[in-house]
Amino acid sequence: MLAGQLDILAREAARLAPVHLRELLAAPQRFERFSRRAGPLLLDFSRQKLDDTALQALGTIAQECGWQQRRDAMFRGDVLNRSEQRPVLHTALRACESQLPSTAPQAVADEIATTLKRMSELVDALERDDTGAFGIPAGITDIVNLGIGGSDLGPRLAVEALSGYATGRFACHFLPNVDGHETAALMRRLDPRRTLVLLVSKSFTTQETLLNGAVLRRWIAQAYGGDESRAAAHFVAVSANVEAARALGIPAERVLPMWDFVGGRYSVWSAVGLVLAIAIGMPNFRAFLRGAALMDDHFRTAEWHDNLPVLLALIGVWNRNGLGHAAHGVIPYLDGLAELPAFLQQLEMESLGKRVGQNGEPLRQATVPVVWGSVGTNAQHAFFQALHQGSDVVPLDLIGAVRAAHPLADNHDALLANLLAQGAAFALGKTTETALSEATSGTTAEREALAAQRTFPGDRPSSTLLLDALTPESLGALIALYEHKVLVQALLWDINAFDQWGVELGKVLAKSILPALTGAPVPESFDASTRGLIETIRSLR
Repeated sequence: MLAGQLDILAREAARLAPVHLRELLAAPQRFERFSRRAGPLLLDFSRQKLDDTALQALGTIAQECGWQQRRDAMFRGDVLNRSEQRPVLHTALRACESQLPSTAPQAVADEIATTLKRMSELVDALERDDTGAFGIPAGITDIVNLGIGGSDLGPRLAVEALSGYATGRFACHFLPNVDGHETAALMRRLDPRRTLVLLVSKSFTTQETLLNGAVLRRWIAQAYGGDESRAAAHFVAVSANVEAARALGIPAERVLPMWDFVGGRYSVWSAVGLVLAIAIGMPNFRAFLRGAALMDDHFRTAEWHDNLPVLLALIGVWNRNGLGHAAHGVIPYLDGLAELPAFLQQLEMESLGKRVGQNGEPLRQATVPVVWGSVGTNAQHAFFQALHQGSDVVPLDLIGAVRAAHPLADNHDALLANLLAQGAAFALGKTTETALSEATSGTTAEREALAAQRTFPGDRPSSTLLLDALTPESLGALIALYEHKVLVQALLWDINAFDQWGVELGKVLAKSILPALTGAPVPESFDASTRGLIETIRSLR
């Protein structure tokens, strides 16, 4: 951001500092002026520490930065990932469901259409248990998705969120981690002859995925008396490296593509989402794409003051750079969205966790806050104490659904009541005077001490996101909303949201450390702590 823009944020924050949210919420038509709707989603930001003047200032900054031009460049397929010289075209993956003409290259659209057709044919064959054309044995009941990061978090979120839409034909399992505990447990539970493994890795060099794949390959081969070719028939690959997949015995007809123009954390709409398509069927998978396309259309057509992704981005910039809050909480009041905080941790922190701009110069402002969270109401009995009365303010996204996906109306009403109550409590708090009136016994000093402890400062901002119901379409719209939020924030902060060099260093070091753990000499180039820990581990084995 430009120095002058940061000065504007500082000025507006100073102006609003003495104004409590209680006062802002008392303004006429506060909810009507600070809530917006797009398709199946409602965004209420009336409990953010903003007024019309501050919001207009934020909108002016977005306009000055050229958010519409950056948006259009992404949909067009311009090179936005400058460090790797790649376009950013995850939106093209769902353009087939858009009501607007696609501006992506036709060759890209054709590749995507072909892949969707191949996915549909495979899913249909699996559902009918007629997979001979793919070389997959009959009788598959369990699907194991092997992928990490974006190859796990998005599909896992969607499969769990949309469990009510599952066909019931397959049980889906996820193995992202190199830790063998879950792998071993899964092998005890499943029948290897009825298991299909999805190896999801763009490069086909990801350590965690290939290691777990080799373990499952041996397990399945053992069921066939060591026959590796029969074991290979239980594997489907999603990768850009067809040759590496073929070397593992996976023929081209069982390799679905990944593309350089789609980053891992934006890839659930692609063949990376094959496990979701298998779980819920292709019609529901297309509804998932349709929900994302609906949000794409909204993002492409709405002015900034009515545009949900832009507003969500501006609120985040305001809380981070105007008010100085270093964390952001995501609290879904839906068990189906239990994986959403983890998904958004990667989407936002891997995309926006940068300290230098695209020119390599240090940034003037802080970037992404620490994103974390858990499901309500469980979170209320875990960390809400600190959120209400702790020394640090953590702005929140509170997410719920108007209609339940189950017949237990009383449960859902209680859930929604808690969501609304927490937003009100964070904003309004409880004054010392009220707390003192409730302390009816003890000396004056004791009553005052207790009242101080039972005072809630309030003035703690939150936004509420309400889905009409948790459906494939609304989930698609919700995920796309946060994707576009990231694009706008990256523009305002002048960073590349589509690379992740910070992931690389630890992976490189791990490769050099692994031989030392298995008996090779410990290199003198290792630091003293690493050498000492390796030697300790070796001595205790």
